[in-house]
Amino acid sequence: MESGKVILTNAKIVLADEVIDGSLVVEDGVIRSIDPGRVSLPAAIDCQGGYLTAGMIELHTDNMEKHFTPRPGVAWPGIQAFKVHDAQMISAGITTVFDAVAIGDVVEGSERLNNLRRMVAALGESSARNLTRADHRLHLRCEVSHAETLEMFLSLLDDSTPQLVSVMDHSPGQRQFASLDRYRQYYQGKYKLSDAELESFIERQSEASRRYSGPYRRAICALCNEREIPLASHDDATREHVDESHALNMVVAEFPTTAEAAQAAHGKGMSVMMGAPNMVRGGSHSGNIAAHELAAHGVLDILSSDYYPASLLDAAFKVSMLEENDYDLPAAVSLVTRRPADAVGLTDRGRIEPAARADLVWSSLADDHIHIEHVWKDGKRVY
Repeated sequence: MESGKVILTNAKIVLADEVIDGSLVVEDGVIRSIDPGRVSLPAAIDCQGGYLTAGMIELHTDNMEKHFTPRPGVAWPGIQAFKVHDAQMISAGITTVFDAVAIGDVVEGSERLNNLRRMVAALGESSARNLTRADHRLHLRCEVSHAETLEMFLSLLDDSTPQLVSVMDHSPGQRQFASLDRYRQYYQGKYKLSDAELESFIERQSEASRRYSGPYRRAICALCNEREIPLASHDDATREHVDESHALNMVVAEFPTTAEAAQAAHGKGMSVMMGAPNMVRGGSHSGNIAAHELAAHGVLDILSSDYYPASLLDAAFKVSMLEENDYDLPAAVSLVTRRPADAVGLTDRGRIEPAARADLVWSSLADDHIHIEHVWKDGKRVY
């Protein structure tokens, strides 16, 4: 076989609107041809009747964070932590990763704040030195109810350019935590607060939201619009939230918490993103709208692995198997390939077609889940 040429055969190739039994030729890192039927060349790789899909595009994962702080108080060296995260993403079939790094937090002095610059630096250095197998991009998550968020965001813009920015407010009574009872349950359990400490915590967070959220949201979005950085909303719960997000030129609606918000965002042309763990588990861990319900309404546009990389391909196949929606396999796979790519302007990947980047995943059904056999990035096998 010619140098740099790869032939994959005997595969169920998932195209934009159909699945064909066929073969695919890769040359110089891009897809050259797709043909029905098998080839008998000795050097061709037999995919044994398994599925061949485009490499997945992950727009929002905080998976990196857990490797930088594997235990409370333990700061793992940055490059080593990042390489383990990268390996985990590739093994899940994710070839383009928007690493979500949080600016601001709901508590002062948290590990998240301490890791901010370490994670940004490790991402930049690892990519510059070609230490990664996936293509990693920076997604800045801006907690607009935190006093120092805008200052930190401006500082990071001077050093690195994010490829995606999302804006969130996790204060009590807002968006994900519109229910104060659920807010109390979540944060009291997470931080082991007494009743008195919890009430004081709620008061501080509510005041911070009143002071900072509106001005910071508008300022950050204005800067991103000037620099043509794609924007995402986070946890929109009402039509009013969606109207605000749309007015600020947000193109992705991350994890809307209600069917009302999801339908409104989809109707305005925003891409509605839900968690793949939500789909695999059958519901939201925080009690919000289930991803499969949005699929049934036809308003599910993108899936994100969020905190669990291995959930992404599983979730796409699960969507295609549910009788309650109209997503066939090509439409379901597009939720983790073409649609996230298109939402942020990446037209060279997330699809199997001639001239596209040869980011590919060979997988097969094993019992009730999809098993990944091999992964190619730019035509080179990386898993």
